Parts: sequence; structure tokens; C-alpha cells
Amino acid sequence: MYRYDEFDAAFVQQRVAQFADQVERRLKGEITEDEFKPLRLMNGVYLQLHAYMLRIAVPYGTLSSVQMRRLAHIARTYDKGYGHFTTRQNIQFNWPALKDVPTILAELAEVEMHAIQTSGNCIRNVTADHFAGAAFDEADDPRPYAEILRQWSSLHPEFSFLPRKFKIAVTGAAHDRAAIRLHDIGLEVKRGDDGGMGFAVHVGGGQGRTPMLAREIAGFVPEADILAYVDAILRVYNLFGRRDNKFKARIKILVHETGIDEIRRMVEEEFQQIRGGVLGLPTEEVERIRAYFAPPAFEDRPAVSAKLDAARAANPALDRFARQNLHRHKARGYTSLTISLKPIGGIPGDASADQMDAVADIAEKWAFSEIRVSHEQNLILPHLALDDVPEVYKALAAAGLATANAGAITDIIACPGLDYCALANARSIPIASELSERFGAPERQDEIGPLSIKISGCINACGHHHVGHIGILGVDRKGEEFYQISLGGNPDESASIGEIIGPGFYADGIIDAVETVVDTYIKLRTSPEETFLAAYRRLGEAPFKEALYGA
Repeated sequence: MYRYDEFDAAFVQQRVAQFADQVERRLKGEITEDEFKPLRLMNGVYLQLHAYMLRIAVPYGTLSSVQMRRLAHIARTYDKGYGHFTTRQNIQFNWPALKDVPTILAELAEVEMHAIQTSGNCIRNVTADHFAGAAFDEADDPRPYAEILRQWSSLHPEFSFLPRKFKIAVTGAAHDRAAIRLHDIGLEVKRGDDGGMGFAVHVGGGQGRTPMLAREIAGFVPEADILAYVDAILRVYNLFGRRDNKFKARIKILVHETGIDEIRRMVEEEFQQIRGGVLGLPTEEVERIRAYFAPPAFEDRPAVSAKLDAARAANPALDRFARQNLHRHKARGYTSLTISLKPIGGIPGDASADQMDAVADIAEKWAFSEIRVSHEQNLILPHLALDDVPEVYKALAAAGLATANAGAITDIIACPGLDYCALANARSIPIASELSERFGAPERQDEIGPLSIKISGCINACGHHHVGHIGILGVDRKGEEFYQISLGGNPDESASIGEIIGPGFYADGIIDAVETVVDTYIKLRTSPEETFLAAYRRLGEAPFKEALYGA
């Protein structure tokens, strides 16, 4: 993991002191809420439906056991005993008192964490593949580059007040687990023809009111030039992005209205003026930061664990967990393990303080003290010996964290919705809980196979409903909650935006409607191996539409 140097520590502590003064002035009434708003947003503080909310950055989703314990302490001391992990690889606390926020930030700074730029019209937390550094299929670990982008973008004087918020994601593998095509800038680390590292660059993706997939603007930008190239994109956006209409202010609208070819020309013109200058990325600086992300000292282990195999044979629940929640690792005899934060009937992404402490203990004992947060609202132990999986499973089960549903229909992404958010039109959490219960039987999940449901409580799409195989959008219809269904969305390298297939459903009908869609898929698939997404792309919307609405 990256570790703060003296500059980093001083930088964050200075920011905490500045915000503490701003909060004090707000509490004394010396500044109004409108004057306070841009200050609090740049420090991760939202005003939600019932209280302030604090969003804490987890850069590229990487946490240590020490940091996780501090989050547990904050949940227990300053909130209501839990935190909510988000699709931006952050954690949110929904109930802190404003007077306590400076203290929380000071305690975070002690463990090298902060909330800088987790909101506001700036460059948000840079996200990455949650299996980064462990995945068998990556060209390179993308986290050193994500860290470089984080350092470059933090309180950047030119890009702190952009036309709208700006999100960057980085993946190191051709199989995209970071959803880079749904971001303002998406980067894929790849090797050039000469063996050198570089990036395919995508620009103009995003969800919300007008969902769009990012377009490739450059097939290969050399490593040394990537900061200059990203800077050039931001300069073009800052100059020409619309500020007259917040609904048309994202870079995706600029790319759409201007055209990717013209955007490419303008970016290239800007890039040629600044490349090779102060934004050139020296090899020695890349290697210095890369050293922080050196893999743990893996032992030489057999590729197959006889201990795990025997335990699986003796315990069907463990066998199912291993089938569902383990991911292939690049080191022989190791695996990456998904800790589902989607208990059947539970709230997606929530973890109690006790559960956070349990994860910290497990990671410290068995997994090199390293934890990841995924954009799918789960936690990951990226480096775990196969031999240790049975003991880890027992410890997870004791903490209520052994749900075997990673990638299954009950692994639902959902925003907080109208239960918390002032922007929401409908509740997301009860719908997610009911769907989880409806499909919760292990046999039912196995019959269905990999299928993603994503739910948003408003058009802002924090629940990523546009790229769910089944997406659900909650809207307000004459004072009642109403839910639209879209089908065929996908966030990976074959990304697609889901299609709304017809009129929506009230809350008392949406669960049955989703089950109708699932039953139609099972009836029409060519074999159990044909996934929902493959079947939908083969069949189109017609059979699903007929099943829902009749001929």
C-alpha cells in the first residue's frame, strides 16, 4: 500500500485544520449554509434527508487492517454503529454530527485517510479493479498509476471547480472489472509493441439522466505522457464544458455534442503543447511509487490445496462459498476472496462496526493485512492462501459475512435511496431486500446463474441501474414510488446501456415483475450455460416485454 511521506501527512493535517475552522464558523452562524456548502462538499460532507453524511475516500479501493479498525471505531463512536460501502469504493457514514466531523477527519489522518474531493465539482476518488495486483489476467497492477493520478489531482488549482464532478477509473486487465467505459476518463493499462507500458484512454462515459458509454480517444498513450494527456482532456473540458445547465455539464455531453473526432483533435493540440514538460512522468518516480505496491512475500505452495478440497467435500456450504466467492490469483496456491456485503434480506453495502473489526482481524491473521472495497459494494481479501480458506470461512460465518452470492442474482447493487438521500424519488433498500429474499434460496440462485440486478432511487443512477443485466430505477409518480425496468446493461469490456422495456410498476408489483423476467429467461435460454446477458442479446426485448405486458 502507498504510505504517506512528510508532505502527505502535512497536506492532510493542514486540510483538517482548515475545515475545522470552517465548521466552527458555520456552527457559530458566521457563515450561511449556502456559503458553507462548497467548503463542506470539498471535504466530503453532504446534507442528506435527515442529517449530514460524511463520505471517506478509499483510494482505488485499498485498505489496511489498521484503517478498517479506525472506520469501525468511527462507526461505533460517532455514528449509529455501521458504515455504507459505495459504488465509488468509498465508505459513507450517514449520521455524524457536524461538530464531530473535524475530530473524525483528524482521527482518519492518523491512519493516512481523508475525505478530500469525495464530492463537489472536482476530480473524485480514482477507482481501480478490486483484484488489482492479484488478478491472474492483468498486464500490470493499475494502482501505482491510480495513486499518481490521486496525487496530481488533489486540490489541483485548475480543476477544483469544474463544470461538474469528474470520475476516473483504471484497470490493468483486458477484462474490465473497473467499469472504465462508465467514467469521464477510463484508462486500461497495456503493453505497447515495444514492451513498454502505456494506456488505452476512453473519454465521455457516465450514467445519470443521460447515460453514455465512453469512446476511445487514444489507443496507446506511453506511460511517461499519461499525466499530460489526462491534463489535456481536463483542460479542454474545463474550457468548453457547459456551465449554464448542470444536466448538460458532464464531459459526456461535450463529447456527444462536439463529436469524438473534434474532441480528439482539441485534446491532441493541447497535449502537444504540454507533453515533455513538468507533467512528464519520470520512470524513477513511477518505480518509487510502484515499490509501495510490491506484492506480499508469497510462499511456494502447490497449485491445488488438498486441505481446502477435503473441507469442501465435507461441508456443502463451504463448497458453495468457494465456488461463488473465490477468484483466481496470479500466485500459485493463493486466491482472492469476496466478502459479500449482501446478506439475504439485508442492506447492500452496509457493514457494522463489529463486522469491520472482524474483517480487520481476519485480514491481519490470514491475508497480509490488506482489504479491498469493490465498486460492487463488497469487500475483498486480495491475497489469501487456499489452505487458509476453511478457517477464514469459519471466521466470516461467525461475523455474519459468509454469504455465498458474489456475482449471483442476490449480489444486488443499490443506492441508499429515499431512506437517506435528499435527491431520491423512491426507496431502493426495501426493493433490494425483497428481491434478495425472493431469490435467496441457494438452489434458485444456482439455477439462475450469473445475473446482476442494480437499483437506483433516482435518475442520478448511484446504483448503476443503467448497466445492470436487470436495472431498476425508482421514480415519483403522482406522489407514489414507481419503478422502471431496463434490461441488457453491462459494465465490463462489452459494456452496454440497458433498455427500458415498457411501463413501470408500483412497489407492490416490481418484485413479481422481476421474477417474470427471470422465469422468461430460464424458459427461453438454450442451456443452463447461456447467461442472462447472452440470452437477452440473442432474443432481444420482445419475449420479455410480452411476458410482462402481454401481446
